[in-house]
Amino acid sequence: MVSISVVIITLNEEKNIERCIRSVGRIADEIIVVDSASKDKTVEIAQRLNATVVNQPFLGYVAQKNFATSLTTHDWVLSLDADEALSPELEQSILQIKNNPISCYGYRLKRLTNYCGSWIKHCGWYPDKKLRLYHKEKAQWKGEKIHEKLEMNNNADKVGELGGDLLHYSYYTVSDHIKQIENFTEIAAREAVDKGKKVSLMKILVAPKWKFISDYIFRLGFLDGYAGYQLCRLSSFASLIKYAKIKQYTALKKEGKSF
Repeated sequence: MVSISVVIITLNEEKNIERCIRSVGRIADEIIVVDSASKDKTVEIAQRLNATVVNQPFLGYVAQKNFATSLTTHDWVLSLDADEALSPELEQSILQIKNNPISCYGYRLKRLTNYCGSWIKHCGWYPDKKLRLYHKEKAQWKGEKIHEKLEMNNNADKVGELGGDLLHYSYYTVSDHIKQIENFTEIAAREAVDKGKKVSLMKILVAPKWKFISDYIFRLGFLDGYAGYQLCRLSSFASLIKYAKIKQYTALKKEGKSF
């Protein structure tokens, strides 16, 4: 039988962490929660559910997740965010992997997102395949500040796909989404300016409109009802905000002003 370590990074996730931990109860041989000084009951809940909690000031998503992997005692790791949980079908798929010889060094999971109470099956959001179950010597987290991605060290290593869905409880309210847009666009814009990227007025005018048309029409967001419309509109808005910030910060940088 294959032993699996489950790793979860957290910061103020008291409304999500119990669901996440309980969903892996049958497949996890150890559960490690790396917490960034939560001020709510995240740590208390995780410890009550017999998870090992390690406090680590936030290093950035890539470094934090690689650090969490380094703490595991088993070769196979399932990396989850606190707002994710295994569907019963996905749980069964992982149990089959545990009970049978491993034929791959990594497995992708299909992520299904719940947006303000609605499951989103279009808009380019599903199937949002993520490599999450992996042999820790064969893969590592890479990427930028808000676009971390788990990648195999050797592209020749075989990667499979599991049945069932990884349930992602993304935003509970529109306010949650708007707050995240502000946070992510700020990080993305500053990172872009640091790399010397620039945007034109045409980009600011066209890109947000194209984003909405692409997600709502071509990626069938309209089939997700009002939730799909709302999501696509706010994703378009996020595109506008990101490019507007890049243009503003580029101008400030050129003038030698702080931003």
